[in-house]
Amino acid sequence: MRGGLRNTLKELLSSTTGKTGVAFFLIMVVVSLYALIANPLDFGTRLWNNPSVWADNPKSVPPSWTGIFRGSKRVDHTVFEASEPGSVRKTARGIERVYTFDLDYTFDEAPTFTSFSLQNVTYHGSPPTVSVSLVRPDGKSLSLYRLVVPAPRAGETSPVQRYQQTPFRVFLTGDSSVAGDVAQFLQDEFQASVSPTDLAGRVDRVIFGTPDAQASGGFQPLKGEYQIVVVARFQDPRDSIGAVKFVVGGSQFGLMGTDSIGRDLARGLIFGFPVALAIGLITSIVATIVGTALGIISGYTGGKTDIAIQRFSDVLSNIPLLPILLFLAFILGQKLWIVIAILIVFGWPGMTIVIRSMVLQVRSGQLVEASMSLGASRWRIMLRHIFPQMAPFVFAQMIFFTPAAILAEAGLSFLGLGDPSIPTWGQILDQGFRTGAVYVGYWWWVLPPGILIVLTALTFVLIALGMERVVDPRLRAVRQ
Repeated sequence: MRGGLRNTLKELLSSTTGKTGVAFFLIMVVVSLYALIANPLDFGTRLWNNPSVWADNPKSVPPSWTGIFRGSKRVDHTVFEASEPGSVRKTARGIERVYTFDLDYTFDEAPTFTSFSLQNVTYHGSPPTVSVSLVRPDGKSLSLYRLVVPAPRAGETSPVQRYQQTPFRVFLTGDSSVAGDVAQFLQDEFQASVSPTDLAGRVDRVIFGTPDAQASGGFQPLKGEYQIVVVARFQDPRDSIGAVKFVVGGSQFGLMGTDSIGRDLARGLIFGFPVALAIGLITSIVATIVGTALGIISGYTGGKTDIAIQRFSDVLSNIPLLPILLFLAFILGQKLWIVIAILIVFGWPGMTIVIRSMVLQVRSGQLVEASMSLGASRWRIMLRHIFPQMAPFVFAQMIFFTPAAILAEAGLSFLGLGDPSIPTWGQILDQGFRTGAVYVGYWWWVLPPGILIVLTALTFVLIALGMERVVDPRLRAVRQ
């Protein structure tokens, strides 16, 4: 058995297609292991489908490496976070904890957004206040936001805790009070009269820019060193803030960009590797085992057993798979294990029919007749003498069946009937088409999952082609 496996691998790796397919498969296995180690098993429900996890990410921006092909420099996504203040000052009313963040702004455009968030605020007396300001490279200072932490509720005792489970987050770009402060800043510093309504969604152009004298209402990016200053004022020294975060939203992000809710598409695509392998391998292995076993039993036993297995196989093999998948997904629910079970149930009949025809030829061979004359049992003959002759063909068919299962699940997910709790490549494609990514040019949302599906199918096809010399020994002589 070991010698047969060693010879099979030797023949597989002796061809260029076999080597290429095995190399791709090993890469898929390594990426799948990384995805399972780096992410929790409930990645889909806990992270992927939780918008709050991705709230600080830019929305629908391309990968970072695309900036290489642009003449202008895009904004890098930057997150400043601190759990300890940079300095502490005592005042007549209590203490001030100061958090400072330095930003070297060298980009040719404004950020896509700015946001500020707090978490784990604890106080014992009066509610603390928090202010956010920004010092620009031209020396001008701009007050961005002021927050008074909510006071204790009726019956609430000290210490009072706020923002424990869900952080307080303000989207500065769209906040009306920020627009008012920025409009006042323009009036005071540049004598430019702009209403806060006109600045809605555009305040970042003012914060990180100066009025453009050549374009009415336009702003030029102001490059240089910025300093973000967050001051938290407390009356009791025991009061504290768990974390302070300031986000400068980039116009590019990560390896594969983001979708419309800010999800890191690279993480979703990577997590799709083990899902695709699980679907393909589980479905193909189980369907191949069932189909091979029933085909050998049917072909060797004959009689009523043969007729029953073949008629049942004919019925299942003539039922169209996609309509059944759609129907059962509606009836039984959109669960991944249901899809795998359906693919297994409707995947084995074709193998059974082919294996049965091969067994009918082998059954009349001298090896089987000699074993029967020596008194070998039916099960021993099927396992020890018939199956080994079928094994190369069975293995090749199993490899061919793997991409078919992956494509079937991807097609179902693309139609919106996949398991929503698990990110798959087909599901990412479906969400891209649903949100119009194709029509607005968000190619990074639809091309990578489609390419990965094709490459995965190609991987197993190459391995199957490399197995030709194992299945048909006559090809070895031809190639030699």
